[in-house]
Amino acid sequence: MSLHVSGCPAPLTARRRIRAPLTGLLSFLALLSVGLLAAPAPGVAAAEAPTSEAAAPEAATTEVATTEAAAAGTPHAAAPPEDRASGGLDDGLDASLLAVHEAGVFGAYSAASRGEEHWQGAAGVANVRTERPVEPTMHHRVGSVTKTFTAVALLRLVGEGRVDLDGSVADHLPELVPAGLDPAVTVRSLLNHTSGIADYLPAAFPSLEQGSAASMRENRFREAAPRALVELGLAEPATGAPGERFSYSNTNYVIAGLLLERITGTTAEEYITAQVIDRAGLRDTYFPDSPHIDGPHARMYEEMYGLISPPRDFSVYSMSWTWTAGALVSTMSDLNRFHAALFDGRLLAPAELDEMLRTVPIEDASPELTGYGLGVFRIESACGPFFGHNGSVWGSGTVAYSSADGERRAAIGLNHQRYQTLDAEGNVQPHPADDAIVRHMERALCGAEGDTSTAARPAQPAQPEQPGAAAQPAQPAQPAAPSPLPDQAHVTAAHRIAAGPTHLSLTSAATPPAGR
Repeated sequence: MSLHVSGCPAPLTARRRIRAPLTGLLSFLALLSVGLLAAPAPGVAAAEAPTSEAAAPEAATTEVATTEAAAAGTPHAAAPPEDRASGGLDDGLDASLLAVHEAGVFGAYSAASRGEEHWQGAAGVANVRTERPVEPTMHHRVGSVTKTFTAVALLRLVGEGRVDLDGSVADHLPELVPAGLDPAVTVRSLLNHTSGIADYLPAAFPSLEQGSAASMRENRFREAAPRALVELGLAEPATGAPGERFSYSNTNYVIAGLLLERITGTTAEEYITAQVIDRAGLRDTYFPDSPHIDGPHARMYEEMYGLISPPRDFSVYSMSWTWTAGALVSTMSDLNRFHAALFDGRLLAPAELDEMLRTVPIEDASPELTGYGLGVFRIESACGPFFGHNGSVWGSGTVAYSSADGERRAAIGLNHQRYQTLDAEGNVQPHPADDAIVRHMERALCGAEGDTSTAARPAQPAQPEQPGAAAQPAQPAQPAAPSPLPDQAHVTAAHRIAAGPTHLSLTSAATPPAGR
């Protein structure tokens, strides 16, 4: 099979995916906007499939009750007591999560940790038709949160002296030079999105440019070869010279996966599993080995800013099109465990962690979004900086952040995406649920201190102007809360998908995000 790019077929060779052994992770991309519908429609469509034959196995997978979804003794058995019980973090978290659902999100699940205290909760439905409830431990496609895992894997190789962070990617992958890879692109510029390499997503889903979701349906069961995805991105006009400026691109992180494989001699999935997932002690984080999610999960409803109406279920989908940029499945508690391991030194030595937290500025971003490091955003709030990532694939949104000392961590997953409407210029319009999600994350990370309902946040200083994308030193660790909601605002749906994220302001969550 092939994906069509401007009328030219680009073969996507089948590539085997493995599931993380003995474990329960674009924005596949930058489809980072968390989405929902103002009022759940009674007639939500059944899961789309390219052919009628595909509908039966999909329904069988997504309708399994949460108590039946995993057999006893498997990696997806019931979570331990520490995950099932609420801690004494904040009595307001149940209410703030419920507010997300009441604002229009079909289903939301969240987990928060402060030191040894843990909380988790869920609100809403996993299936609109049956009203099966969501549960806190549901397995979830976390999209671009995968990028942080991929960056950690490469930084481990940097620490071992097997790869030079400022060395040329072409030294390891010379076969990509004829396809358009600039030899000046470094490993660092891949990880902080300053390579100038365009995103492959508009080419991989070309119908979105014409206002049609056809290519989303057509690609549901197709297997995309990473090399083919990279060639789609390299064929697009560069977004700038290497090192010049930040420009979010999933192509960077697919190249990072190819780099992992070339250096280690194993698959990227195997290496990330062994060196990151297993080292962090994660039980339910894995690369799916089929279009289906293992274990209990929600249906995942996509609207694409009104292009898909009523919203459709995309919980069954081949994630080969995001690979090391956004294919991981995880749980909210596992994401918090990952951040704990990252910041307590179990995954990276201090030198590599410092490099990870050095940021480059993001043009036209809100004052709270102060930069992007190596696989992490840095976001400021009244209680200090937070590091983490947002993620979104069709129907599934995630926000996961941590303080740099790892003491305060929170994550939220949503099973409904790109619910917002667009104005005449293609800008995403704010929705009441956006504010509800922001408030929940603030409370989860900062407690009552993070409540912005009674006072405006102090303005954050703007980034100093710089000639290029020079890295900024990491700041001292402080507990903090992020503004967790990104948005894209481009005239065409395809470019909204590929655009880098901007985040809603913590100072005024009702203010429309700036166009990009």
